[in-house]
Amino acid sequence: MKTALVAAVLALSLPIAAPDRVRAAEPPAVGIALENYAYPYPVGFLPLEHGGHAVRMAYMDVAPTGLANGRTVLLLHGRNFPAGYWAPTIKALAGAGYRVVAPDQIQFGKSSKLDDEPVRFDRMVEDTAVLLDHLKIGKVDVVAHSMGNHVGVRWSLAHPDRTGRLVMYGPVGLEDYRLYTPSTPLEKLVADDEAKGPEAYLNELMTSYGLTLPREAMAPYVELREGLKRSGDWPRYVRSFAASAVAIRDQPYLQDLPKVSVPVLILAGERDGTAPGKGYARPEDKPKFGHVLARAQALAPTMKNARVEAFDAGHLLHLERTERFNAAVLAFLSEGR
Repeated sequence: MKTALVAAVLALSLPIAAPDRVRAAEPPAVGIALENYAYPYPVGFLPLEHGGHAVRMAYMDVAPTGLANGRTVLLLHGRNFPAGYWAPTIKALAGAGYRVVAPDQIQFGKSSKLDDEPVRFDRMVEDTAVLLDHLKIGKVDVVAHSMGNHVGVRWSLAHPDRTGRLVMYGPVGLEDYRLYTPSTPLEKLVADDEAKGPEAYLNELMTSYGLTLPREAMAPYVELREGLKRSGDWPRYVRSFAASAVAIRDQPYLQDLPKVSVPVLILAGERDGTAPGKGYARPEDKPKFGHVLARAQALAPTMKNARVEAFDAGHLLHLERTERFNAAVLAFLSEGR
């Protein structure tokens, strides 16, 4: 029964059927904007300008399927996954009466990629504001995952009047990674990403994220990456992806957490050992960081209105423990009515 439930949940969020293992056959090439990669809901595109470049921001805007409550939830994705992975969360929120907006930030998913522009989280906040203005949405509740917390926290500080409640889920950024990892040249990050094969990437996801999902559940994301590698756009894609690793290290938000004024729920997995840049840390420093739940429990009391809920899971709670994750998010959001 548990296996069947996991398979059903993943079917909602993964557009490619999961095999028993990473397939030996080469997957089809995938373009830099994931043109032939299906999302669970229709995708819109917002024209923007970045450093003189015309770019497009992809997003899903999903209407309530239950009795509308007049509220909107903004979903902010992590680094390794496109916004389509929010499918089970979107279904639950829309069913509870929420309008749901799930963008791909510039450099990610179906949005434009720029290999000559640094990743800036404050710019992501600006882009998100433009998107919500375009959609004529004022106030939102925010659910941020992993790297998305770099955007979610900054959003709540820049726009407290437009933020109802903030869910920090599997947050990357509860530590200052500069204390443990050296500044690594972009070219080194690019070379290491290019050299990483499908099995190595799968192992990285399973171990660093502490996932309780079966290995085959991650195969569609591994196949997506391999499809990108077969595209002529791969060199540009991998440079933009590596640039986000630099941003995570060099643009901390830890020091600003006590300033967050909106109610916060931190959801963290007991097995989540996500530690960006850990592979570059000195051996003696590696055990010192990547303890997501412990850091959340230590930091919540320093914030104005935050609490922590722990899960027996890893970094992908909305896929690992879907029903409980949805229940926790909906209960927290309902407190704001």
